Amino acid sequence: MSLKKELLKFLNYKKWANNITFESLSSLPESELYKERETNFKTIVSTLNHVYVVDDIFKAHLTGVLHGYSARNVAVPLLLPELLHKQQVMDGWYVDFIVSLDESNLDNNITFEFVGGGEGNMSVSDIVFHLVNHGTYHRGFVSDMMYQIPAIPPANDLTVYLRDVYKNNIF
Repeated sequence: MSLKKELLKFLNYKKWANNITFESLSSLPESELYKERETNFKTIVSTLNHVYVVDDIFKAHLTGVLHGYSARNVAVPLLLPELLHKQQVMDGWYVDFIVSLDESNLDNNITFEFVGGGEGNMSVSDIVFHLVNHGTYHRGFVSDMMYQIPAIPPANDLTVYLRDVYKNNIF
C-alpha cells in the first residue's frame, strides 16, 4: 500500500473516531462536559478543544501561514456543537489536503516553531501520523472522564475501525 493510502486510512480513522466520540458526548448532560476533573485539560470539552487547536496549529505549519496561538489550547473552550462542527471541517481538510498532494510531497520537511518554543522539523507524513496519534491519546482521556460520570464511551479503537469500517469501505 502506498504511503498516501496509509495516511488517508489513518486520517479517515481519526475522522470516524472523532465523530463517534462527539456523538456519544452529545447525549450527556452539558454539566458533565464542563465539569472539572483530575486531568491535564480539566474537562472533556477542553481536552477535545486542545486536540482541535493542535490540528489547527499543524494545518498552519503545512500551509505556511501563522496560526496565532500562544498556547496549545484556548482559555475558554468552544461549546460542544461548535467544536464538533469545527473538528469535522478540520478532519475533512486534512483528508482533502493529503488527497491533493502527489506521493512525492509526503516526505517534504516542514520547519516550524513549536508553541512552547524551539524549532521543529517534520515531514508531511510525520505530521499526519502525529496528529492521528495525538487525537487517539486524548480521546483516551475523554473515555476515562466518561467512565467517571459514569457513561460508557464508544469503542473508537483503530482495531474496531479496521474491522467495522475500513474493511467494508464505509467512510
